[in-house]
Amino acid sequence: MLSIQFIRQNPELVRESLSKRGETAALDEVLRLDEEWRRLLQEVESLRARRKQASKEIAGMKEKPAGLLAEMKDVGEQIKSLDEEISRKEEELNDLLLRIPNLVHPSVPEGRDESDNVEVRSWGKAPKFAFKPLAHWDIGPRMDIIDFERGVKISGSRFYVLKGLGAKLQRALIAFMLDLHIQEHGYTEVYPPFVVKEDCMVGSGNLPKFADNLYHDAEDDLWLVPTAEVPVTNLHRDEILEPGTLPLYYVAYTACFRREKMSAGKDTRGIKRGHQFDKVELYKFSEPGSSNDELERMVADAESVCQKLGIPYRVLQLCSGDLGFASTKSYDIEMWAPGCEEWLEVSSCSNCSDFQARRANIRYRPQVGEKPQFVHTLNGSGLALPRVLIAVLENYQQPDGSVVVPKALRPYTGVELIEPL
Repeated sequence: MLSIQFIRQNPELVRESLSKRGETAALDEVLRLDEEWRRLLQEVESLRARRKQASKEIAGMKEKPAGLLAEMKDVGEQIKSLDEEISRKEEELNDLLLRIPNLVHPSVPEGRDESDNVEVRSWGKAPKFAFKPLAHWDIGPRMDIIDFERGVKISGSRFYVLKGLGAKLQRALIAFMLDLHIQEHGYTEVYPPFVVKEDCMVGSGNLPKFADNLYHDAEDDLWLVPTAEVPVTNLHRDEILEPGTLPLYYVAYTACFRREKMSAGKDTRGIKRGHQFDKVELYKFSEPGSSNDELERMVADAESVCQKLGIPYRVLQLCSGDLGFASTKSYDIEMWAPGCEEWLEVSSCSNCSDFQARRANIRYRPQVGEKPQFVHTLNGSGLALPRVLIAVLENYQQPDGSVVVPKALRPYTGVELIEPL
């Protein structure tokens, strides 16, 4: 979150950033509440000073003046009333602060939506087929590796079942990506819980703004994670990291759960967008001065997955209007899916600066004895299923209906070819 001190000192900078995002966050209301809150604090402190002085005076008197005692009783009641009002104002103010997005980094291109994102590079060439390539929603059922009907029967719309080599291919992708990031990119694997406390959702920036898109167990007040970013952000919540600790690199696999608000159409067909999906998440805790360099390295780490799988992709820098709530700067990686005939986002890598660290109270000490500072946090998919699965099935399909398994995955699948029934 943005600190109230920063907003108070830089209101026009915050207003400009909100305008770049196309946001209508209640900045004026924040400033008004802050002014009221500070005025009430001054008032109550003045009353406390008066009561303290009067107490000293009364203590030295043999006869306690009835008028002064009555006045102090009234002062005490005023202080109690003001304390309650201050608490209410503070709660209102904090709620509004939690809804203001991160500042847009100066290097981010301005734009309204995803149509204004900027392609910064691409890799590979789209495969040429001597036949019309099928979409994964045709390939999967034909090979009996994706079962849409039984997924809906079990859990409802936007669920599916992976079967046989379909399930094995998904598992192979997860294991391959974890091993790559651990062995070649220096990440430490963690396996976090898939349900978290409310504080974790607040710390990562998902609450209160995105409550409607999250699954919540009201009885135990636990939330299903929409991404491993949530629990990994909170690994070091309320901690001060010692000098020499940073940077920290983590990689985590989790299932992810989101109450996607979806409309009918091409975007919702197949397994591209569902309420449950798997993802390998990259996460970094960094010193502020190196966080943008760490972002570039994270994007390169995610790109290497695409390259080793041999799937064409492009990297887009997100414009200001398409940035995520907690991000100050982001890149998307999109794989080409020839059957769907579209680019599929398989990773979004973001520098969140100290936005999440302030919410989760994660600090580090630059040198022994120095004052703690907030860390910078970064996150990115490395990569997200099932869209990578879609890209593999559609890019590696053959004229006879089979699908070649990419070489990088064969040690994990034990087969080179997935054949039709």
